[in-house]
Amino acid sequence: MKFLSIEAFVPSGSNFEGSKQLFLELGFSINWDQGDYIGFQKDECRFILQHFNMPQFAQNFMLSVKVTNVTGFRDMIIEKRLAAKYGIRINDIVQQPYGKELNMIDIAGVCWHFVEQ
Repeated sequence: MKFLSIEAFVPSGSNFEGSKQLFLELGFSINWDQGDYIGFQKDECRFILQHFNMPQFAQNFMLSVKVTNVTGFRDMIIEKRLAAKYGIRINDIVQQPYGKELNMIDIAGVCWHFVEQ
């Protein structure tokens, strides 16, 4: 047997529709929509947005996403003014031992680590 993928269930926080729109603006597309669960994909990266609001959980949940151009990704977030539009936080890019990393805190409080190796 071969493992094919892992897809996290990411909490939306109190603004499910806002979270959905944020991920669409980040370049993800919807593969399927089951009401309180939405399957998102960008290239080979997939996750499931869940209509779930528990701040203590979300603020302790982190994901690492490998990208080919972290600077371009950050520039796109800034150009679209997504921080102001959705109340998200983006940090400066930091060189880590494993690559260049950009942290983004989404609407729910989930910390996304976008890493260029």
